[in-house]
Amino acid sequence: MSGGTRQGRLRIALAGNPNAGKTSLFNALTGARHKVGNYPGVTVEKREGSRIREGREYRFIDLPGIYSLTAYSIDEVVTRDCLLDERPDLIIDVLDSTNLERHLYLCLQFQELGIPVVGALNMSDEAKAQGISIDSYELGKILGIPMTATVARTGEGIEELLDLADRAAAGGSDDLHRISYGPEIEPRLAALELAIAADPDFARRFPARWLAVKLLEKDGDALERLGSHRDAAAIAALARESAAWIGTHFGKDAEIVISGQRYGYIHGATRETLRLPGRRAASLTDAIDAVVMHPFLALPIFALTLWGVFSLTFALGAYPTAWLDAFFRWLAASLGPVLPGGALRSHVVDGVIAGVGGVLSFVPLIVLLFFLISVLEDTGYMSRAAFATDRALHAFGLHGQSVFPMMLGFGCSVPAIMAARTLKSPRDRILTIMIIPFMSCGAKLPVHVLLAAAFFPRHAAAAVMAIYAVGVALALGSAWVLRRTALRGEPTPFVMELPPWRRPTLRGLLWHVWENTAMYARKAGTVILAASILVWAVTSYPRHEVAPGEREAMAAAWSQAHPAAGSDDLEAGLSRELAERSMTYSFAGRFGKAIEPLVAPLGFDWRIGVATVTGFAAKEVVVSTLGILYGVGAGKSEGAGLRSELAADPAWTPLVAFCLMLFILLIPPCFAALATMKTELGWSWLGFALAFQLSLGWLVAFAVFSIGTMIGIAA
Repeated sequence: MSGGTRQGRLRIALAGNPNAGKTSLFNALTGARHKVGNYPGVTVEKREGSRIREGREYRFIDLPGIYSLTAYSIDEVVTRDCLLDERPDLIIDVLDSTNLERHLYLCLQFQELGIPVVGALNMSDEAKAQGISIDSYELGKILGIPMTATVARTGEGIEELLDLADRAAAGGSDDLHRISYGPEIEPRLAALELAIAADPDFARRFPARWLAVKLLEKDGDALERLGSHRDAAAIAALARESAAWIGTHFGKDAEIVISGQRYGYIHGATRETLRLPGRRAASLTDAIDAVVMHPFLALPIFALTLWGVFSLTFALGAYPTAWLDAFFRWLAASLGPVLPGGALRSHVVDGVIAGVGGVLSFVPLIVLLFFLISVLEDTGYMSRAAFATDRALHAFGLHGQSVFPMMLGFGCSVPAIMAARTLKSPRDRILTIMIIPFMSCGAKLPVHVLLAAAFFPRHAAAAVMAIYAVGVALALGSAWVLRRTALRGEPTPFVMELPPWRRPTLRGLLWHVWENTAMYARKAGTVILAASILVWAVTSYPRHEVAPGEREAMAAAWSQAHPAAGSDDLEAGLSRELAERSMTYSFAGRFGKAIEPLVAPLGFDWRIGVATVTGFAAKEVVVSTLGILYGVGAGKSEGAGLRSELAADPAWTPLVAFCLMLFILLIPPCFAALATMKTELGWSWLGFALAFQLSLGWLVAFAVFSIGTMIGIAA
């Protein structure tokens, strides 16, 4: 038996083709709420969950979707390594009932691993709606794989599936069914199996049948694994000789012959058990695709879709954002007189409320953005977007499937970077990961909205959308340059299955929104809160002590400069000047003055420089830092909004604000995204990405500020 049931626990791997509903089935089996999207690449690493039923624990492993056990992309490597190295007790192969023949190809490969397999004929409701009838019992008998119909999103068939899993696991792997590749190929497979099994330690780790087939298919990973066999050289030579004989005998490459045998076997099995409608009527998917995938309309529709997403986000989010902003201003104004003066009041009002409150006021925009992106994912439009943009992306050296992680980058860079694992070519993966940070993520949205509302109040939405467009344009331009320099090479062909259009479930959409909004709120309560307290501390200490006679001298100088001013104006002016001196004297002021020569060419003063540096922790911290920097000091109403404070400061102009939006857009992402990039790329490429992104951000902001100043739009 393949590992046996460990103390009543059954370890089950959920595997299958992309977009077959594995993650939905995983959620139904475990009660988990992992992301479910109607496009390939949702699961880019294995996840685990459990279920207790009748005293037995079922431990489920949700593996990335793959098309074959020949490992090219990282998701295929993850799936293959888990099945070979961890040896689960059972594999549940999740099959799309509406596209059964193609999905069974992978199922036959699972059989050769020597692990019991159960087939979940998922999306059986959609198959029935299309007039497709599957005799699951008879199909299971022919293939030697027990099968049952399931509908993962409703939980239908789950109990029957677990019953089959129990029986299959109890039967073990001693007498598993396997297909025959015919009288010409089987003797050569048998010879390879015998030679592999001669090393018992090796054969315990790698199934002889599976490895023999893979060696005939000239699988590079299988050949590498063979290296630890005591007779590796002799077996490799035998495999080459056998593959050459098959090629000569059939007049085709051995891999093509084996693939053809599998499909022939599948065709024979489905001919007996699968009934298709006599005449396929045009489906809703066909009707929509005729427009959405039209050669001339696809790209304009894609552009209009993105424009609609962002326009709707800003139009609907403007009101609740303003309400939250007003609430936090009211809270600061209410708590100010109640709290004892000094450090405590400054800490709460200028540190926590000004910092965290400024970020939380943008939650409505985040909710709307994630909701609309989830609609695109769950309906199946993301796959259409990949096809629509494939040719355009190829012109810039990108792969059509790069559009998945790029679009996810509008939400959060971390899952977007991980989604690039679905790209098979290492060059394509590296290139896509390097440009994902140029997609304006949800964390950058508060910065863009704050500055656009303060300096482009009549055209705030257009200004933010312009930043998004600049990010996409610079991402494509960077890809074009990198493909011809550091990442030379042709992009790989793009082949992907288009899933049917599906109506998203309200439950799924709300969960996606809740998950992402909760993550944003958690960040506000942890990273941003900590950063806000730190920024408040470094802007408040060391305190500047007014020397004897200093205030009188300042008052005399101010009165001389403003002879018509009254006593109230004098007091306000003195307070502002003392606050400025105190801020400059603080740790933040000293640091800002030190880096000011680096950011001055971009039009930034030392305060803006400090805000950009703190943004490396999380881009939302830029807003909280500005809130603290401009909320500290006498002469400014505690209830005044940050937008009005920025607009009133002579150091700021619309040009400076736009340059800061560009700079925040292009510089390296937050620490969490950088950590993910390091995991995916390694230290060398991470260092290159940091240098490239920081240099590009500085150069673009410098160019825009210089040109804007020359043509006289600084003010």
